[in-house]
Amino acid sequence: MDSTATENSNNNNNSGYMNPAFVGSLNSSTISIPGAYKPTNAANGSGNQKQQEAAGAGAAGTPSGPGDNQPGAEAGEPGKQRASWNNDIEFLMSCIALSVGLGNVWRFPFTALENGGGAFVIPYLIVLVLVGKPVYYLEMLLGQFSSRGSVKVYDFAPIMRGIGYGQVLATGIVTTYYATLMALTLRYFVDSFYPTLPWSYCRAEWGPDCLDSAPQEASGTSLANSTGVRTTSAEFYFTHIILREKTSIDDGIGYPSWSLALTLAIAWVIIAGIMFKGVKSSGKASYFLALFPYVVMFILLVRALSLPGAFDGVLYFLRPQWHKLLEPQVWYAAVTQVFFSLAICFGNIIMYASYNRFGHNIYRDANIVTTLDTFTSLLSGVIIFGILGNLAYENNTKDIASVVNGGPGLAFISYPDAIAKFKVLPQLFSVLFFLMLFVLGIGSNVGMASCLSTVIKDQFVNLKNWMIVVGIAIVGYLLGLLYITPGGQFVLNLLDFYGATFVALVLAIFELVTIAWIYGVKRLCRDVQFMLGIKTSLYYRICWAVVTPLMMLTILIYMLALYKPLQYKDYTYQSGVYVFGWCLSAFGVGQVFFWAIPAIRKQPASLGFWGRIRKAFEPLPNWGPTDPHTLKRYQLFVQEDNVSAMFRRSSIWHKIYDNIFG
Repeated sequence: MDSTATENSNNNNNSGYMNPAFVGSLNSSTISIPGAYKPTNAANGSGNQKQQEAAGAGAAGTPSGPGDNQPGAEAGEPGKQRASWNNDIEFLMSCIALSVGLGNVWRFPFTALENGGGAFVIPYLIVLVLVGKPVYYLEMLLGQFSSRGSVKVYDFAPIMRGIGYGQVLATGIVTTYYATLMALTLRYFVDSFYPTLPWSYCRAEWGPDCLDSAPQEASGTSLANSTGVRTTSAEFYFTHIILREKTSIDDGIGYPSWSLALTLAIAWVIIAGIMFKGVKSSGKASYFLALFPYVVMFILLVRALSLPGAFDGVLYFLRPQWHKLLEPQVWYAAVTQVFFSLAICFGNIIMYASYNRFGHNIYRDANIVTTLDTFTSLLSGVIIFGILGNLAYENNTKDIASVVNGGPGLAFISYPDAIAKFKVLPQLFSVLFFLMLFVLGIGSNVGMASCLSTVIKDQFVNLKNWMIVVGIAIVGYLLGLLYITPGGQFVLNLLDFYGATFVALVLAIFELVTIAWIYGVKRLCRDVQFMLGIKTSLYYRICWAVVTPLMMLTILIYMLALYKPLQYKDYTYQSGVYVFGWCLSAFGVGQVFFWAIPAIRKQPASLGFWGRIRKAFEPLPNWGPTDPHTLKRYQLFVQEDNVSAMFRRSSIWHKIYDNIFG
């Protein structure tokens, strides 16, 4: 090794925690330095440099190089550098923009409302600790360690690569309908500039059952004092003006709305523009996408808490109803909320982490994102329940749960209805609220679409990034037109359950079992020590191996045991639609078995059938860091560990114990 190469080697902090007997000095770092991605030739202090050179002289023929300072070469493309974040902060901001989204501001408060208010917060926090944090950290580790996307990451067990393809399918379905939510949000954002909010008053054609969402006089026209069941103008506006919704799709779904088609196009143009140069451009946008919603949320927090009756609503949110903790439905709701709020087991987190430099401190970032996600959910809960407390006060009732309706239209019925009741500048708060929702949604949508583009790029390395992005945007737009037809919400409801929720939950169990018991918790912890120089705590080991997979399996069994034919509002789909739904689910889950076949066939024929199957469960020869120099050191690190393993007991119970605690 010449002196220049030695100097470069000694100046990077991304080689991992390595055994000095093989690789010389301990050269790991758990400190993340913004801007440390580009290789530098600047020397360290002379004393430190001499010390490293002296230690490096004892290395056993495993030269390091400047490539360690990059996220690594493309998997299967030696020497071709993978794209990377401009700095560490962009990765953190992108993860925040991905995970902190509509699930926190829209879904969480009303999931809490339906499950006992404060009673829901306790199981939510418990599930976050036992499922959310461990899985989030796990996926970050795999992505950064391998510099591979959500499909190629399964090079650690090629026979299970179909998990990645199934997750891509689920992510693709979510991406197409998520963009239409952005179209709806953008439409409401534009409508917020009218002198009078257009959903705040009733039209003549809506009949006497319509109740103005605008503030009511104290003359007995309030919702609490009205006779019979009346529907707010906000709900009529969403159903009849925005969606033009049908009562049934037995005769077809109809044609797209031209106004929503326009806002959908704008949404996809923004998404494509952010993704145009890959992580280089999306990373820059992440600062705004991650931080701006908090500015709006704190403005809304101040406004919400200043409303009469707001504190009654907040107390309802924070006061536990202990008997609810014994209801399985509450725990089921907590798991699904954490699962979809953090966007775990969809491949998105693996994809983002794959663009990191090898020594980046993801242990810190995983804790920051999961904690901030929880804080955002609780913050939005305080805001929304403050508004609900005010609505209850205005309607002369103590029952917080009675003043708002649930369902998929919450963001476009309940929130607009609440905003219309503001007596001072409702337009301003409406503009801020829907702009915040739009920014939150765009951040998540960029993450999901980027996951798709990464998988395509990994398969077709010669395709230009802009070509992939434009292709995704066009296909996403055309498919999105289905959801903005009069029957679009029926389609969205169907595909969300059968194509996304169910598929993602089943594949999540496959993913966790594959990592914890096929690749092994012990091997994963060894990789963490090599990459970050830290030992993995018992908390993560036990969660990865036992607690998290069992909780996910329990939730799946609970879902299947209580399964009822899916409905949208009171409409039951035709039998053929259910057949299509289950076929879609089978297609998504079936990717696991479909892609297992080529993985087995690629194994040496001399091994025999069962031998080839066993071999397909083993990592590929090039599994590990994609930088060739770091990979060599990793392989030596593994060899030393394998030698020591030869002298250990081999009973099945000892293997189980060793996998978890070894």
